[in-house]
Amino acid sequence: MTRPGPVHGIVLAAGMSRRLGHPKQLLDVGGKPLIRHVVERCLGSSLDAIWVVVGHEAEAVRQDLANLDIEIVVNPNYASGQASSLIAGLEAASSVADAVVIALGDQPLIAPEAIDRLVAARRMDRALVAMASYGDERGHPVLFGRELFDELRGIEGDQGGREVIRRHPGDVVLIPGGSAHVPLDVDTEDAYVLLLEQYANDSA
Repeated sequence: MTRPGPVHGIVLAAGMSRRLGHPKQLLDVGGKPLIRHVVERCLGSSLDAIWVVVGHEAEAVRQDLANLDIEIVVNPNYASGQASSLIAGLEAASSVADAVVIALGDQPLIAPEAIDRLVAARRMDRALVAMASYGDERGHPVLFGRELFDELRGIEGDQGGREVIRRHPGDVVLIPGGSAHVPLDVDTEDAYVLLLEQYANDSA
C-alpha cells in the first residue's frame, strides 16, 4: 500500500460578502468570530495543516485568527471570485500535500468528524474526490486528490471546484457529513439569525 501523504485543509475566507453587505467572516457567533469557529473545527480534525485564504478585510480576519496553528494566504485577486482563492490556497499547499480538503469560511457548523472521514477516504481508498453528503444533498467540505490539482488550477470565476467535480462523476465518493442538512452558510441577515439559533441549540 502506498504510504499516505499529508492532507491539508484550505479554508476560503477571502470573499466580499456582497449579498450580506458586510464581512460575514467577522460576524459574532456565541462571542467568537464566525471564521474562528470554522478554523477551530478544522483544527479539531485529522488534517495535517490548515491554510486560510484571506482577501477582503484581510487584516481583520487575520487578527480574529490570532494564536491558532494555521498559515495565512493572502489572495490579492479575491474580487474575481472563489476560484482565485481556491487556487491561492492550492498553490500554498500543493508542494507537499497529497490531497486538500476545501472548507468554506462561512460554515461554522461543519463537523470535524466529517473532515476525518474525507481524510480516511483518501488515505485508505485513494479517493480522487470525496464530498460530504447531507441527506440527499452534497456539500462542503470537499476533498481533492493531487491527481486533480492541475485541473483545479484551471478554474475561473466564482465556481470553486464544481466544474472539476462534474468532469469526474464516477470518481466521487460520498461521505456522511453528520447531519441531515447541509451546514448553513451566511449569505443573508436571515441566514445569520438562523445560524445563531442553531448554534444556541447545539451549545445548549
